[in-house]
Amino acid sequence: MDFFKTLGAGAQFNRQKFRRDIEIFEKTDHTKRNGPANFDTSKVLPELDFFNQKDHSTGSASHPHANSTKVDTTPEESTGTALEDGSNSETDEPFETIEETGRFRNKYRIRIYGDKSIEPIKTFNMMFNQWKFRPAVQRNFKSIGFRHPTPIQMQAIPITMASRDLVACAPTGSGKTVAFLLPILQALDRPSKIGFRAVVVTPTRELGRQIFGMLEKLVAGTKLRVCFLAKLGGSVLGNANNRKKYDILVTTPLRLVHEIQHENIDLSTVQHLILDEADQLLELGFLEQMDTIIAACTHQHIRKSLFSATISSNVEELATSIMRDPIRVVVGIKNSATEDIDQKLVYVGQEEGKLVEVRQMVQKGIRPPVLIFVQSIERAKELFHELIYDGINVDVIHSERTKAQRDSIITNFRSGKIWVLIATELMSRGIDFKGVNLVVNYDFPQTIQSYIHRIGRTGRAGRKGEAVTFFTKDDLAYLKSIVNVMRSSGCDVPDWMLQVKPPSKGEKSKLKRKPVNRDLITTNPYQKRIKLQEERRKAKEKAQGKSKTSSGKSGPKATAVSEHSRKKAPQASLTLEEDES
Repeated sequence: MDFFKTLGAGAQFNRQKFRRDIEIFEKTDHTKRNGPANFDTSKVLPELDFFNQKDHSTGSASHPHANSTKVDTTPEESTGTALEDGSNSETDEPFETIEETGRFRNKYRIRIYGDKSIEPIKTFNMMFNQWKFRPAVQRNFKSIGFRHPTPIQMQAIPITMASRDLVACAPTGSGKTVAFLLPILQALDRPSKIGFRAVVVTPTRELGRQIFGMLEKLVAGTKLRVCFLAKLGGSVLGNANNRKKYDILVTTPLRLVHEIQHENIDLSTVQHLILDEADQLLELGFLEQMDTIIAACTHQHIRKSLFSATISSNVEELATSIMRDPIRVVVGIKNSATEDIDQKLVYVGQEEGKLVEVRQMVQKGIRPPVLIFVQSIERAKELFHELIYDGINVDVIHSERTKAQRDSIITNFRSGKIWVLIATELMSRGIDFKGVNLVVNYDFPQTIQSYIHRIGRTGRAGRKGEAVTFFTKDDLAYLKSIVNVMRSSGCDVPDWMLQVKPPSKGEKSKLKRKPVNRDLITTNPYQKRIKLQEERRKAKEKAQGKSKTSSGKSGPKATAVSEHSRKKAPQASLTLEEDES
């Protein structure tokens, strides 16, 4: 009697659930089953290669997941679509009726506001045939690996080709960069020595460098020259003749305004102005700089395009005020995340619970690379000093680190040398890390827009990703906003979370201006005690300062100053409100 067969009766092995394990150990060449054992160490996952055998492997076969801990360095849109190969069955045939066009837009969840007469494209071949792109651009485009257009590319490209102003809102990782770069290259066609004809403005240097890298690949062999303005007073803009050599400029607002004010750059020849991550560029912090840039672009036929994953109604109203009869395109649900991200909310009680939860996730096994977002530079440093002793390849990136350090960290993260990267909001905008498997919101995001951009670092270009957001009792008032985003993205949400009262406008405004005051990230009680003593000392000094001010009111001069302050108070408050609007 076969006891093993009897014991195993009715047992099933879930090959789908344990697919990755099967891929590690399953032999691919069945003809060698009876041959001598010759294990190919190149097939070992980097996480399991404890003895660096892969470096000494004699096997020539390469496993499809051999470099799975590396972040994919190919551009965000290199797949060209969120659809898998073969899933796009569209032909190059033009639309025959308005109803057919409408059905096509509905199929890809494209909503258009304004002039609806501009038809979308079905395939990239349809685009190349309709607008005669230069052969070099077509070769470069195909060599990168583009296959099918994404929904935002389907509609945004024809609109910009028609020289119309555009406000585009599409999920993170959906191919917005290509959607605004291709029309620029087709419109400029050939180099000209009249100066910059296209300007792309981004909120961060890292995002600008990423766009610049994509442009360099697309313009290869076209003689079009691209400039990335990376530092103040860069030598690339040293003289007038040198400035006129360039056709396309990629820059951040502060760098560009500095050059405008010092008359080092002339934007009167700019015909295409692109604002990437437009919602951030049109917020209070960049608004004055953007006014200067837009005022300097005086070309009569300038075309403006705004792209972002999130656009609030206030920003949208402001954007349309600087454009001529713009067309708005929204892919999916406005201000929502992609459905490729599995979103979870985890209640941790108090601040101490976050560190415990992270360490439990590490013990259970996380698949790097992982991004962890915190709300401030101080907290990023604190978390780094905790995790660095846990045996994790971890690093931290924020605005206080030098440009060279930030570039090195991004390179190491993409190559897999860094498994876990702790970041502030700096890294949540547009930076393409296609291979990120997990995003952890260690600190609850201050706005819906921040949440969408943070988790948008995973689940890009059709890949699946996971996002975990920690929340404490201090975050309960703001929980409903994130719950609504999760529901709109098709994620399961516990019933009790649906009953949470949504935050008021005042609460939202308060959180946006100032994040929740959180406890120190540490397991050392001595450090906490020192911090508490420091806070009490500052509070005591503040109270003593107020006491001295009030005791000085006995004299007539002090009374006059106090009266003057009371008269000035309403004016100061009005100015503050105007600045915050």
